[in-house]
Amino acid sequence: MPNSPSAKKALRKSQKRRLVNRSNRSALRTDLKKARVAVEEQPAEAADDVKKAMRHLDISAGRGLIHKNKAARLKSRLAKKLNAALAEG
Repeated sequence: MPNSPSAKKALRKSQKRRLVNRSNRSALRTDLKKARVAVEEQPAEAADDVKKAMRHLDISAGRGLIHKNKAARLKSRLAKKLNAALAEG
């Protein structure tokens, strides 16, 4: 348990941020999964889901939720899958 008033406040802040980050991370993972499933099942209509997931990745990286290189890697892989699926037919 924190003893000083500033440590107590820091604990309150970190607990609130933890819940916000957890919610945002969960939403990010959901968007990524929706995009991947859309690319596999209906590549022609998947562009909107992929765009939404990429935007969410950029926002998450900007907020420090995930590292910017991880966001870039995930975006690259998602785009690669979409382009391959569209090329197939």
